[in-house]
Order: sequence, then C-alpha cells, then structure tokens
Amino acid sequence: MAVDFDLTVVWAFIIAFAVFAYVVMDGFDLGIGILFPSFAVGSERDRAMNSIAPVWDGNETWLVLGGGGLFAAFPLAYAVILPATYPLIIAMLLGLVFRGVAFEFRWRDPAHRRVWDFAFTGGSLLAAMAQGMTLGALLQGIEVVDRAYAGSWFDWFTPYTLLTGIGTVAGYALLGACWLVWKLDGQAQAHARTLAKRAAWATFLLMGCVSIYNLGLRPEYADRWLSAPEIYYAAPVPILTGLVALALLRALSVERHSKPFWLSLALFLLGMAGLGVTMWPYVVPPGLTIWDVAAPERSQVFMLIGVAITMPLIIAYTAWAYWVFRGKVADEGYH
Repeated sequence: MAVDFDLTVVWAFIIAFAVFAYVVMDGFDLGIGILFPSFAVGSERDRAMNSIAPVWDGNETWLVLGGGGLFAAFPLAYAVILPATYPLIIAMLLGLVFRGVAFEFRWRDPAHRRVWDFAFTGGSLLAAMAQGMTLGALLQGIEVVDRAYAGSWFDWFTPYTLLTGIGTVAGYALLGACWLVWKLDGQAQAHARTLAKRAAWATFLLMGCVSIYNLGLRPEYADRWLSAPEIYYAAPVPILTGLVALALLRALSVERHSKPFWLSLALFLLGMAGLGVTMWPYVVPPGLTIWDVAAPERSQVFMLIGVAITMPLIIAYTAWAYWVFRGKVADEGYH
C-alpha cells in the first residue's frame, strides 16, 4: 500500500509539472497573440511573432504529456473531467489550431495578412479563455455519481469560471509582454514594457479576486487557508506572491530585460502552489482524490519507466532550442 501511495503522488507531481511547463511555455506565446492587436502593423508585429517562431510548436509537447499522463495514470479523473468540460476542451483545441494555421499562413499569404492576424489573436484568446474556464470548472467542483459525470452540458459556465478565464487571459498577456521585454529592443521593447505593467496590475487584481472567491466556493477550501495548523503551511504562498509582485513591478520600472519574465514565471509557480494547497489531495473536487482515480500499480510502474526516459529528453531538447535562439530578435526574423 505504501508503494502505491508513493507512485500515485509521484504521478500527481509529474502531471502537475507537465501542466506548469505547458502553461508557462505556451502561455507567453498565447499572450503575444492576445496582445497582437496592440502592436503596430509591420515590423513590430513581425518581430513579436518572430520572437516565438523557433519554439512555439515545441511548447505544445507539454500539453500532450499532461493530457496523456492524466489518461494513463488517473483514468477515472480523465473520464470524469472531459465530459464535464467537453465544450471548453473543443474550444481550446480549435483555438490552438487557428493560432497555428494563422502563424504559418500570415507569412505565406501576405495578401490576407490582416485575416491571419485576426485568426492568430482570436485563436490565442479563445485557447487562453477556455483553459482558464476549465480550471474554474474543476475548482468549483464536478458532480459525480457512481464514478461517472452526472452534471449537465453547461455546468462549466458560471460567473466563477468566467473570472478564472479572464484571469488566465491577463496572466498570459503578462507572460507574453515580459517575454517581449526580454527579446526586443528599442521602441518595440518600450511598448512591451508598458503593456507588461498594465497586464501585471490586471493579473494581481484578478489573482486576488479568484483567491477571495475560492474561500467562499467550498467550505473545505476555506479550512485549508484559514484554519490552524493548515494556515501556517499555507501562509508563505500569499506572502511570497506579494514579494514577487513587488519585485516584478520594480524590474519593469528600472528597465531590466530578462528579470521581468523570470519573475512572471515565479508568479505563476506560486499561483499553482496556491491551487495545490486549495485542492490537495482532490483531483476532481469535491469527492475524488488522486488515490481514488489512480491506475493500478503495475501500470504506474510501467509508464514511469517511459516517462523517466522521455521527459529528460524533452527537457534537454527544449533547453537546447531556447539556448540556440537566445538573445534579441533580429529585424530580418526567423522566417
């Protein structure tokens, strides 16, 4: 039993890592898509898109790993969460398809570049909103009867999920703007810095609203944050979040280049830690824990061997790709 417990927790952290990697890596290029209409037509838009051209498609690897890992390691959770969020998942995938097609065709079909720019922004916004609302739908709880989803087609659509969706859009915009602060220079960088400051304040406000909303969403959520001794373990998360927020604003004010991006990543990491405090050990609130939905021990062991081989390769390749394309974006671009 102890071995099964350990493997289940290990798999929970593997999937959490894959989700975090996807959110921060695909988040900044979705953020650039969200901010795209605010960039000047011509060189500024081209340079913004060229900054993510070498890496954007590889970032999707983590989405596949996270979704595939959930299906393999926690099949019951997969079988409950997907029916509860089918419209959102379909919308997210369609948004990612539109974003990917627009990314390539805006260079190959310059006569219709305005159309592809609209598709790039629309796909990015749709994918980000759908991801945030999926998170909200999970946090607010999913109705389960006899180990199957028992809710309606539109249970995911509530004021809370709209709030989490808008918060995710703001957070991705912050990541995208901070990425451009790092990768651009001159007037384009100054514009990105202005956008990053606005996105930062919007992200702080929406993170605070979601956090307060969570306290009244379910009684067990409030207990984890406000009851002793849990509060002593949870308190460092909001404290560190406040410190990172102040450091981010300062880094944007004193014209740092890469530091704002790393601090925005830290902000997302603390946000995910807060979600962990809120939800643990439930993967499908309010009734299914990670142990309730876990695959058999032998299956977990078998899959863990594969992950132990492939994940380091993915991390190494990703790090190499970012290293090769480090530095500022040249005017002539990647395409």
